[in-house]
Amino acid sequence: MVQALLYSGKEYVCVMKLHGDAEEEHVRKTLEEFEDVIYQRPPLRSSVKRQLRTRRIYYIDFIEMDGRNVLFKVGCEGGTYIRKLCYDIGEILGCGAHMQELRRTRAGPFVEDNNKVTLHDVAYWFAEWEEKKEEKILRKFIQPMETALALIPKIVVRDSAVDALCHGANLTAPGVLSVESGIVKDSITAVFTLKGEAVALAKTLLSTEEILNLKHGTVASLERVLMTRGTYPRVWKSGNKE
Repeated sequence: MVQALLYSGKEYVCVMKLHGDAEEEHVRKTLEEFEDVIYQRPPLRSSVKRQLRTRRIYYIDFIEMDGRNVLFKVGCEGGTYIRKLCYDIGEILGCGAHMQELRRTRAGPFVEDNNKVTLHDVAYWFAEWEEKKEEKILRKFIQPMETALALIPKIVVRDSAVDALCHGANLTAPGVLSVESGIVKDSITAVFTLKGEAVALAKTLLSTEEILNLKHGTVASLERVLMTRGTYPRVWKSGNKE
């Protein structure tokens, strides 16, 4: 499931430290200039290859400025380096800047203020669950994995196709019941059952319109299987001869 969240949208609150004096109005206008697709090369200390790539900045909201400290909120595409963003903003301002503090407030559908629990809560409820063994106690701090897929486009499949997918088969047109709008080719989608259960993550080979018009053939290749084999009855035949 982490794979699904890795490149989902993120939101951060950042304190940027300017290396020189700058007018607040100049800072505001400079932040606005970065609300678009930007080019970034990952910094030296990063876990990915340092090659030029594009990332989208959905919004940058100026919050306040105190001397050379600038507080702002930024919503961005997954994989955006905020410390590099601060450096680039400093270059445009002409005084230089670096990231002083950073707090992530959203990752995909997970927002900091919603359903938040502390490690103390987890420890308390887990101890209570060990004593009573009641599932409702676990649900106080463990969410269904389907929650992580709330913002990912979905394809709903027939019950007869589920177990084949759990065994690694690609999704073909006859197994599709419905498709969300806006799916584009080579994007990651979530495959769901009619009951709203996550079956797998798949890479689409076609757009929404093309999938709806297809009668036969493969519509998506599997990336990750999420459901345990045998959850749904097997109604497909193996290609191996006995």
